[in-house]
Amino acid sequence: MKKTTFLTMIGILIVLSGSILAVNLRKSPHVNSQTFYTFGKDGQQNGFAFPALQYGYDALEPYIDKATVEIHYSKHHRAYFDKFLAAVKGTEMETMSLEAIFSAISKYPDAVRNNAGGFYNHTLYWENMAPKAGGLPGGNLAAAIDKSFGSFDKFKEQFGTAGKTKFASGWAWLILDKTGALQVTTTSNQDNPLMDIVDRRGTPLLALDVWEHAYYLKYQNKRADYVDAFWNLINWPEVQKRYDIALLKK
Repeated sequence: MKKTTFLTMIGILIVLSGSILAVNLRKSPHVNSQTFYTFGKDGQQNGFAFPALQYGYDALEPYIDKATVEIHYSKHHRAYFDKFLAAVKGTEMETMSLEAIFSAISKYPDAVRNNAGGFYNHTLYWENMAPKAGGLPGGNLAAAIDKSFGSFDKFKEQFGTAGKTKFASGWAWLILDKTGALQVTTTSNQDNPLMDIVDRRGTPLLALDVWEHAYYLKYQNKRADYVDAFWNLINWPEVQKRYDIALLKK
């Protein structure tokens, strides 16, 4: 075989291999360009990946400052993800979905509960926000809010109060409960409404982080100002998408 022909064939094989890998990665909705992990026998993919931030660190200013976003995402969120992977490695949870893990979280160690929650909760939090966002929801989500709370203003007051008055560290949530109604609830630490240990369970639609690391550099002890600023960042199309998907599962 001529040298040029051999090199050409090698080049074609490399291109084809890269194309096949790209197709396989796209099959998993959790995969992004930043990190991909495989677990299990024969390289079984469980889809756990650290999600790329969809905007720049400074994109949420003036409501959340660049330094807070960078530290919160690259240090806090990343640490929860890495510790979650370490906690599930070598266990049945390697090939389980996060939702399945949460539904039986009471039987798993605190390291899984805290770090799986921190990984999942922060993912929703970043996706719930966008630059030049805010405003009002529309469509069937707006109608559901009116039905469940009386009006958007009443929902805003209830959700805001939940975030402002949550004692110590935790989260405020808008959820869809098992009856198909919307509810506002809170959880402590890194718990979330999918876990079998919380009082009020449901599908999370909107997440607000009220741990001090989410706001302290800019707002210091003024959590209420941070909660009020959050309304300018809510990515309502993303919340709408989560709502529509949750309805399909009912």
